[in-house]
Amino acid sequence: MQFKGTAHRYGRDIDTDVIIPARYLNTSDPAELAKHCLEDLDVEFVNKVTPGDIIVADENFGCGSSREHAPIAIKAAGVDVVIAKSFARIFYRNSINTGLAIMECPEAVDAISAGDVVSVDADAGIITDETTGQSFKAQPFPPFIREIIEAGGLINRTKQKMEQ
Repeated sequence: MQFKGTAHRYGRDIDTDVIIPARYLNTSDPAELAKHCLEDLDVEFVNKVTPGDIIVADENFGCGSSREHAPIAIKAAGVDVVIAKSFARIFYRNSINTGLAIMECPEAVDAISAGDVVSVDADAGIITDETTGQSFKAQPFPPFIREIIEAGGLINRTKQKMEQ
């Protein structure tokens, strides 16, 4: 799996209430959630994200409550992958279950700046800041995780397997 996009940079402890504020949890429509993704942190986020973009964040991304709405909102907003120093475990699992690619790579996070063009080869675990030419090694996705993300989430992958 290959990803390439502009980096949107955020700090540490970005919790799920910031990713998608609780006042919008009365819907599960991805398009509606996308309209409000990160709005309390970055009011322009949804206007500056283009399909394929990448979020880069420090430690503990996705902490807070265990709502699936958070990775759904990020993915629906057009973000293909989130690279962080670390993720809250429930957010990590919810991201995979909903088909949002996430990678832990502290060295890449320290080096990538907002606005840099970043490419990710998830199969090899290589993150490249194309703006600076630096490359970093992250853990590649195991085959079953890659299958889930490529299918668009766990439910879609399960449906595909049941149809075989």
